[in-house]
Amino acid sequence: MDFLSQCTSGGCGAKIGPNELAGFLKNLPKSSDEKLLVAFDTSDDAAIYQVSEELALISTVDFFSPMVEDPRTFGRIAAANAMSDVYAMGGQVLFALNLVCFPEKMDKQKLSEMLIGGAEKLEEANASLAGGHSIYDHEPKYGLAVTGQVDPQKIIHNNTPKIGDVLIITKALGVGMIQSAVRGGLACKESEAAAIASMERLNKYAAEKMRDFPVHACTDVTGFGLLVHALEMAGDNVTLIIDTEQLPLLPQAYYYAEEFLATAAGQRNRQYIGSKVDLNTVSPAFQEILFDPQTSGGLLISVAAEKALECLKAIQKNDPVAAIIGEVYKKESNRPIILV
Repeated sequence: MDFLSQCTSGGCGAKIGPNELAGFLKNLPKSSDEKLLVAFDTSDDAAIYQVSEELALISTVDFFSPMVEDPRTFGRIAAANAMSDVYAMGGQVLFALNLVCFPEKMDKQKLSEMLIGGAEKLEEANASLAGGHSIYDHEPKYGLAVTGQVDPQKIIHNNTPKIGDVLIITKALGVGMIQSAVRGGLACKESEAAAIASMERLNKYAAEKMRDFPVHACTDVTGFGLLVHALEMAGDNVTLIIDTEQLPLLPQAYYYAEEFLATAAGQRNRQYIGSKVDLNTVSPAFQEILFDPQTSGGLLISVAAEKALECLKAIQKNDPVAAIIGEVYKKESNRPIILV
């Protein structure tokens, strides 16, 4: 039984669209626990629960079906993606629990390899594997429930940028389109290898560097694509100006965008944006890149302008593709994002 062909969709491209998700969540009761500092109602990257004046726990969960054929590679990507939310909020990963769905008739050696891949990334993160839960399913799925820690005074939210900040992204874009090209047998080996290396890479290193700088907001760019995550960051208070010419791209990503190798998730992201952002200022290919779902994508960081270059250089020591892609301005009318 083939590992990848069993799956109808994979990676963060399998996420429920932001429009649908918002509709489901609005009817859920909100917590009245004052120690729950961050919950689902803020659309932040993870939940945070305060334990003491100096300590808060970060809790997040992420899992999906494969987007690559090799089970061990898939395990590494899924684990890196699941831990990313903790890094985005300025935290440190402590431990994680495996979440496993696996076909009963599939070769169990593939299950073993998948779990080994995840364990390798936890070891790289200096975190512990503490257990998990598994069930049989018609297709493989894997991820982690992750617990981290952070100083309650140093939590980094996804929607608190300050006017004058500079925007940095730490990974190149185009993962979704490259994986679409792979599924269609159209991707070159260079672009496929670059996408896998990017997805496997922990955001741990960029997160460690950003702690030394006045970072006012951060989020990881995943299934909702850069534009929807940027829209969440802008909120109701500021306007983000994004220079599409400065976006770091994976090899051949722009070519695949020109060839309309878009994903269903990318189209859901486009529908969610609707008329909130004027897309006519950029090419159709760049539009697809902005909507492209990123599995285990990079961090989008809003940092004080006077320290932005220094912060970028520090991040580039480990993540050389990191780039400055825009700025934070005073709210301009009803335009949360301006694309140039």
